[in-house]
Amino acid sequence: MKRLWVAILALAWAWPALPQNESNVNARYKIESVAVEGYPEEKLSKGLRARLQELVGQQFSDERVRELARRLRNELPGRHVTQKVLRGVKAEHVRIVFEISLIRRERFDVAAVRGLYHSGQGWSGELNATLRAESHALSFGIVSDADALLERYAGLKARYENRSLGTNRIRLAFQFEDYHQVWNRATLEALEDSPDVPGAYRTRQNFQPQLTVLPGGGLRLSFGTSLQHFQTQFPAARTESSNAVIGTLRYDRCLEDRASNVHRFEAGYSLRAATKALDSDFAYARHQWDFRYTLSQGRSLVKAALLAGTLSGRAPLFERFTLGNSATLRGWHKFEVAPLGGERVIHGSLESGYGWLRVFYDVGALWDRGRDPDLKHSVGFALRSGDFFVALAFPIRAGRAEPILMTGLNF
Repeated sequence: MKRLWVAILALAWAWPALPQNESNVNARYKIESVAVEGYPEEKLSKGLRARLQELVGQQFSDERVRELARRLRNELPGRHVTQKVLRGVKAEHVRIVFEISLIRRERFDVAAVRGLYHSGQGWSGELNATLRAESHALSFGIVSDADALLERYAGLKARYENRSLGTNRIRLAFQFEDYHQVWNRATLEALEDSPDVPGAYRTRQNFQPQLTVLPGGGLRLSFGTSLQHFQTQFPAARTESSNAVIGTLRYDRCLEDRASNVHRFEAGYSLRAATKALDSDFAYARHQWDFRYTLSQGRSLVKAALLAGTLSGRAPLFERFTLGNSATLRGWHKFEVAPLGGERVIHGSLESGYGWLRVFYDVGALWDRGRDPDLKHSVGFALRSGDFFVALAFPIRAGRAEPILMTGLNF
């Protein structure tokens, strides 16, 4: 433990000396002009053209520029979009240029999508290789994840996506996953005392066709099916299926006021409903709601997030909610919170930061029907630069508090 604290203090001392990215240096500048190169601007949607011109005269915000680059990519599948910040004609002003170019007919990328270390759960990682041809993308991935679910799942996944099905606003995707599971001892022991909870499984396969519609205004609607098959371990090896209808509605909007404050709103609702009509051995409905608000100005930011969910019926373990990982109740160990997860969840988070430093507070509860929720709290701080972070979180409880260390890359 002493070595851990020495390493953290050394990193905290060295971090401010690291070079800052261009957005931090230019946060004090105003935007003189915005231009699009490589694609006729008049062919962009009216709403997007208006959003681009709204930047003129505003204080530079890297988050706002990245958000508009993302919207350009969504509206122009099959094209690269890069953003440049150039010196303006006037003093203390900059020019924003979005460069758009056609993706080569064939392009192959290999990228580490995610890498994470959690001192209570070990390592998680994912490596993807993607072949793109115009609006089509075919990817293959290797996954080992001990963070998201009760189980550590490791194996392969493949995905095909057409990002322009007749129109840029409709997309079609097919995903296949094949995983092997490793279970924590706490979960296996809890299953012995909970005969009403479905047991653990050795392997799990999922085939998921999905259609996505982008109606505009920051909305995104996805629906499809999830056909999952898994081999149970106890009391005897057998294959079961969990076939569900799935749907997700998301809203994402970024606005800037006259005081150069950038407001980002993200909200979503998802449904997974397994039914006997799809030849499923399980019948259940899983609802989840989430909301996130981010206020930023220059290098300062404040984030607030809320998560809630309910699960009814008989569902396999991978559908049960969890708390106590790298994203929720940071500082708690998920097998200490609830080794079998729960059917009800509520979680809130508040985060504030300046530059590379973040401080956060988490609160949440996880419980089953007919039981009372047990509210838990945690606090912590993090050092973040782009996608890389190091965080130390503490559970708030009576007695000795063992901190949780988290570090890695989240994309």
